[in-house]
Amino acid sequence: MTKPTRERKMPRMRMCVLFLLAVCLGGCTTVKRVDWESRVGKFSFDQVVLEMGPPDKETILSDGTKVAEWRTRRGMSRTTFLGDPYSGISTPAYSYTGPDRFLRLQFGADGKLTQAKRVYR
Repeated sequence: MTKPTRERKMPRMRMCVLFLLAVCLGGCTTVKRVDWESRVGKFSFDQVVLEMGPPDKETILSDGTKVAEWRTRRGMSRTTFLGDPYSGISTPAYSYTGPDRFLRLQFGADGKLTQAKRVYR
């Protein structure tokens, strides 16, 4: 004897709900911020490149110090519109562009991290 249709669909529905719940909760994980100050004197340029990829900018100063920057977050742009919802006409009233965020790391002539700073521009 076969089960009624409703009873056969319940396990499938439960699986879908569990899957969606797992996907939603998986997206809520937080990324641990790196404490770069604790890595001063211990971390090399090569180790940073292995962890973060190649820098967006880098230069070597006359004393052999290397300065490199990695963009950690792109700035956001927001525009607010004012208008009449019935006519469909709207005009931009306010526009804001946030700065890009960079991590600037400085390495000594020996290749070890000497300074870490967050830069916004």
